[in-house]
Amino acid sequence: MPLFGGDFPDWKPVSPVAGIGWLVFYLLFLFYALADRTGFLILDYVNLIIHEGGHFFFSWFGHTIMILGGTLGELLVPLLCGAYFWWKRETTAVTFCSFWFFENFLYIGTYMADARTSALPLVGSEESDWTILFTQWEILTRDQQIGATSRALGWLGMLASVAWLAYRVYHDSAAKKVPRF
Repeated sequence: MPLFGGDFPDWKPVSPVAGIGWLVFYLLFLFYALADRTGFLILDYVNLIIHEGGHFFFSWFGHTIMILGGTLGELLVPLLCGAYFWWKRETTAVTFCSFWFFENFLYIGTYMADARTSALPLVGSEESDWTILFTQWEILTRDQQIGATSRALGWLGMLASVAWLAYRVYHDSAAKKVPRF
């Protein structure tokens, strides 16, 4: 019995023009993120709204999950969007959702690494989610290492997303060149 009730069709092809356009966009965003020293990128304005909504949504599941809910929300939204587009086999949309998912790890890692110093601005609280959680879990002294690991995961994931799109664009353009008899 096939998984999820059937085989998935092939990925929808990406035209070379659209693919190159998206690849340029992602590379420009990566350079922008690399040059940024604030730890808060333009996409993080959207992530912040989702983060705050996650606190509200997960508040029904207890105090710890409510605090963690902001981060869960900002990870679940692109993950669920990506799952939908994966199901539809939309290459560029899956890439965007994957890139967005991993971009969140830069923002999350920045706040994780700030748990002890609390130098970054906060919305709606005097204490960072990560200060509360790391204190509760007795790992506050590891905030820098955990934050750096989160940021590294974000960079690797974003680069992997771009590489997958580049592969799909190459694959789709190579498939067009093969004569069919």
